[in-house]
Amino acid sequence: MAPQWRIVMGCDEAGLSYKNKIKADFEADPRVVSVVDVGSGAPDDKTPYPTRAAAAARLVAKGEADRALLVCGTGLGVAIAANKVKGIRAVTAHDSFSVERSVKSNNAQVLCFGERVVGIELARKLAKEWLDHEFDPASASAKKVEEICQLEEEEA
Repeated sequence: MAPQWRIVMGCDEAGLSYKNKIKADFEADPRVVSVVDVGSGAPDDKTPYPTRAAAAARLVAKGEADRALLVCGTGLGVAIAANKVKGIRAVTAHDSFSVERSVKSNNAQVLCFGERVVGIELARKLAKEWLDHEFDPASASAKKVEEICQLEEEEA
């Protein structure tokens, strides 16, 4: 049986257009049972991207969402900010292979896009593909992900 994802989305003003289009795709996708939008909601909302990324990442870390998709100008800033939340593995990816491996090799729960870097149709395609990928805790990658988690504990 296919997973039923609870997705949280966020962006700054530079990612608003993509966030809204991908959000509509997710809301129409039978694999997605809920979409929570932590903003931004308007082009004149200048809330900094770290605020939006952290809000989304915290929902994932608390188990209130399974994954988050974040958008800013490059995808880099939201990834850095989301990664500051304990237990989160966020990546910026703009190609199918990287999206797949982010989940299957790294168990990343947060995918970040740059609206100024990748075209909208590619971003929509990658977001749909992302829903197909699951981490296998029995895979050879599981030990590496555990090591990443241990690094986070050492720094606490």
